[in-house]
Amino acid sequence: MSRPQALPAEEVAAAVAELTHWDGDPQGIYRRLDFPSFRAAVDAVVQIADVAEALDHHPDLDLRYDSLRVAVVTHDAGGVTELDLELARRVDALFPGSNGG
Repeated sequence: MSRPQALPAEEVAAAVAELTHWDGDPQGIYRRLDFPSFRAAVDAVVQIADVAEALDHHPDLDLRYDSLRVAVVTHDAGGVTELDLELARRVDALFPGSNGG
């Protein structure tokens, strides 16, 4: 399998513009999800973990009481790749609103 390639800054910027709940730059993209409770945030971690396992691509997750920060970057490629964008799209499919809850 070939190693993923980091996308040019222009492609990352265009993708972030389309992924309306995400922000970031060629070094990584991220999204914050807010939930009504700690348990709901933990449940979101499990749902995202299932997607990440299916893609064999794992985000950095920062769980707080009622929020979750999801950050993705392909460290081996040194930046954002198409795989990161696919993971972001799948997170958006799970949590389409401006927050998670």
